[in-house]
Amino acid sequence: MPSALRIATRPRSVIMQPTTQCLPMDCTYCYLPFRKMKHLMPVAVAEAAAASVNPWAADDPAFEVVWHGGEPLATGREHLAALMASFEGVKHSVQTNAALIDDAWCEFLLEHDMHVGVSIDGPEDMNTHRITLAGHPGFRVTMRGIERLRHRDIPYSAIAVVSDPDPADAARFYEFFAELGVTTLGVNVEEEEGVNLGTRPADQARAVEFWAALADAWRANPAIRLREVSRVMNFAGAVLHGQHSDSAQRSAPWDPLPTIAHDGGVVLLSPELAGFTDERFGDFTTGNVLRDSLDVLVTEAEQRTPWISEFRDGVDACRTACPYFAFCGGAHPANRYFEHGGRMDGTRTKYCTTAKIALLEGVARHAREHRH
Repeated sequence: MPSALRIATRPRSVIMQPTTQCLPMDCTYCYLPFRKMKHLMPVAVAEAAAASVNPWAADDPAFEVVWHGGEPLATGREHLAALMASFEGVKHSVQTNAALIDDAWCEFLLEHDMHVGVSIDGPEDMNTHRITLAGHPGFRVTMRGIERLRHRDIPYSAIAVVSDPDPADAARFYEFFAELGVTTLGVNVEEEEGVNLGTRPADQARAVEFWAALADAWRANPAIRLREVSRVMNFAGAVLHGQHSDSAQRSAPWDPLPTIAHDGGVVLLSPELAGFTDERFGDFTTGNVLRDSLDVLVTEAEQRTPWISEFRDGVDACRTACPYFAFCGGAHPANRYFEHGGRMDGTRTKYCTTAKIALLEGVARHAREHRH
């Protein structure tokens, strides 16, 4: 039986990490190992990446360059502009904690037509994990940046980390974002990965109730796009129209999702592995754009990346054993690695349980209860 894992030779986006530093935040659930250090990406790294990205973007007008971190705005406007200058025909986006956003940054975002994503976890009492480097609550500094975006009519999406998926909080959580007027809300259940190894045990039943309650809140007020509900609905629609099957899942290639670190190192498939090393796999990189072109690294990914073959075995094991594989596609590399003692061929993870399986079951429960 052929492997469930194939890697596309052309990505739909690249993730650029212009700095490792995260100012002024020090979130307790953060997985990044160097967030208190200011390593800046040299312009030469961005130029090397752009040499491959620009031809891809010429064939794909939706191609996206995602500036991620750390806190990308900690790079500074002048240096970030210099990094962006080499890219042509791409859509730029930035994921930020918004704490540094002022009028000058708003001008920058408008000038460069950047899509903005803000990281905030809901109402103030749900943001206890988001603290500053000085140990103070980070909610108000993020809200100050959000107010600047709203004042300048800059649209923005939001990503929220939910450490405790409590169904009793779901409606208030959703309404907070609806009132903020975000375009899209993405909900990430806290993951055990990187330097964050203290997550609570997975409670699938409780998580199912949370997702069902969140879908209920969205149905009552569908003012914003709820990313996770959309994923389930799109999957269900594809199945109903015969566009999704196990054979289709096997043949669908994985987006390589290249993540380019500040030093030019390229990690594929799993941005969360950037910055870590392993005695078997080394630094998880496929190569460095300062030595080899990005298109070569993506095309030769499996030959150049020692851990991918073990990860493939894990994906195949998921396909064989898990009835949810058609929706999930297999646990992600970082979740496998950090939850299974450094192995890539384990199967179910906490993240699978609470953020994929429970999501599908919760939204399905919501649909059954509202089928009329």
